[in-house]
Amino acid sequence: MGIITILWEKWREFIRDFSRITLAAMVAPLMYLIVFGWGIRTTMNGQPYLYFLIPGVISLTTMNGSFNAIAQNLNVQRLYEKAFDQVIISPTPLWQFIAGQILAGALRGLYAGGIILFLVSPVKTGLIFNPVSFFILFLNGAVFSSLGIVVSFLARNHADVPRFSNYFIMPMAYLCNTFFSTDNVPHGAREVIAALPLSQTSRMIRSIAFGEAYHPVGILILFSYLTIFTVIALYFVYQKKNL
Repeated sequence: MGIITILWEKWREFIRDFSRITLAAMVAPLMYLIVFGWGIRTTMNGQPYLYFLIPGVISLTTMNGSFNAIAQNLNVQRLYEKAFDQVIISPTPLWQFIAGQILAGALRGLYAGGIILFLVSPVKTGLIFNPVSFFILFLNGAVFSSLGIVVSFLARNHADVPRFSNYFIMPMAYLCNTFFSTDNVPHGAREVIAALPLSQTSRMIRSIAFGEAYHPVGILILFSYLTIFTVIALYFVYQKKNL
């Protein structure tokens, strides 16, 4: 019941801020598609660059949507509203609180990615998005939701969350196989970038979209990131660190 309570709270927040959330999920990705996809006339592997771009933009949109939905809100609740005191004394198990936050953030990211997919649907690209694609996008959202929880605990003030986003989330948005292929990146940097969760998501989503075989090991890597971030988040909560 604790997880359902958290999801209900996030659902009410979503309904309350529906227009703002939807608009925020649309503007930046649409700019990427217009500027890079239609503004720059080029090809990638013999196909229009827009076809390469769409899976990457959808992947990074789920990342941004999930991370921002959790990190900012939890940071405010922890530092200013002192809401974690109520969570600790409530009958809701703490692991359910964390699980609910992760699920809610993943759903928010999936919603943001679905908006972009809907907006580009009139463009007859022939790209394939099947249930496996949506599962991978949901898993990607869960990874960055759990990362958002960790960041919300580590942040010492409200400015730390945007700062972390600028240092880590934004570079991943541009480098992780979203706007260009990392195959031509120098060795060393290429392997580091390829190990990041968004790189795995973008590569798998693009492979499925093009009707190619994807590497299931990417799903295991995403689960590994999710497990690590979730364990860290649980540590902060149960040990009452930085609350």
